[in-house]
Amino acid sequence: MKRIGAVLALVAFFFALPAAAASSVVASVSLSQQRMTVMIDGMPRYTWLVSTAGPGYRTPVGSFRPQRMERMWYSRKYDMSPMPHSVFFRGGYAVHGTPHVKRLGRPASHGCVRLAPGNAATLYSLVRQYGMANSRIIVMR
Repeated sequence: MKRIGAVLALVAFFFALPAAAASSVVASVSLSQQRMTVMIDGMPRYTWLVSTAGPGYRTPVGSFRPQRMERMWYSRKYDMSPMPHSVFFRGGYAVHGTPHVKRLGRPASHGCVRLAPGNAATLYSLVRQYGMANSRIIVMR
């Protein structure tokens, strides 16, 4: 009987311990600053210039989990424009690379979040490494 009590006490102690937090990637986009900060396990690792929605368009605001990833995607809506290293976060909205790097740092897109090609590849790799379930894209004003 004492042995069962000891086992039950051990089990209760084990389940009372906090679970280890899953590793995560969070990409926070500031529309007002046209910047993205990428945090890994809560620590800021990268800060990059972005381009978000220009006049007449909008980039959705909120917290999103990536829905799908495409190493290379071509926008059917915008003349088959290339969207390398796309991380789609809401319908047709994605974070992706752009050849228009001179426009980074100011609104210029049709609503997607554009990054320099190397930065888009880094984010894509991080989301792939940590998993879409452990990644988040946060867009704030």
